[in-house]
Amino acid sequence: MVDRVSWVPEGVNVDVPSSARIYDYLLGGGHNFEADRETAEALIKVLPVRDMARRNRAYLRRVVLELADLGIRQFLDLGSGIPTVGNVHEVAHEAAPEAKVVYVDFEPVAITHAELMLADEPNVTALLADLREPEKVVAQARELLDFSQPIGLLVVGVLQFIPDADDPWGVLSRYVEALSSGSYLALSHFTADSMPAAMAAGKEIFAKTAEPITPRTKAQVTDMLSGLEIVEPGIVFTPEWRPETPEDVGTDPSKANLYAAVGRKP
Repeated sequence: MVDRVSWVPEGVNVDVPSSARIYDYLLGGGHNFEADRETAEALIKVLPVRDMARRNRAYLRRVVLELADLGIRQFLDLGSGIPTVGNVHEVAHEAAPEAKVVYVDFEPVAITHAELMLADEPNVTALLADLREPEKVVAQARELLDFSQPIGLLVVGVLQFIPDADDPWGVLSRYVEALSSGSYLALSHFTADSMPAAMAAGKEIFAKTAEPITPRTKAQVTDMLSGLEIVEPGIVFTPEWRPETPEDVGTDPSKANLYAAVGRKP
């Protein structure tokens, strides 16, 4: 057992790798433990996970700025992870200082750290909750967000941790049902379409963590946007979603291994 540090909530088993803490390590954060780092390094040997994480984070920034430009002033970030550079509220406030943000995660380390960061942010809050319980999440989010007005629902790099048995398609539809017309759903999702053997190896590594993964096909990701108007450029790999420079796309965007898409509720 590793030594417990002051910012670790009671009850957190630091010996079991966590997807949020693995992602934190890949992005250069410091809120992770030996088990998380060992798992991340094992993943690095079979998948370009550092680049995948970086490109996913860059997509998140671009999509928040795009939604803010479209007039969205409220964001609900599901599976938000451990706060690091370029958090949703920081990006949103660049464009609209009055924007409101609710973070949701079931990783206690993520929420504890978020609460410390947000102590002086009246328009931002963090909820310790399971995104698979939409009605409970929405009820808590209503304390800050006005669901009669458009909301940007962010589900970025998290749905691969929801197994088919928990019906991520149905979960998403219940969130979308709670949103008003003019709201947006932005998502990204692991896929094995581009690197099937490497992703299979990565899936085996994730099977030993607290949150195994279920990579999905483009068709399965498309189904997650059912009933929504998919905005341009459609369902693409993360670096291809409205890149700011050719360097954002790179020479082989498929190696990002995450599909990205944004849909608008009519």
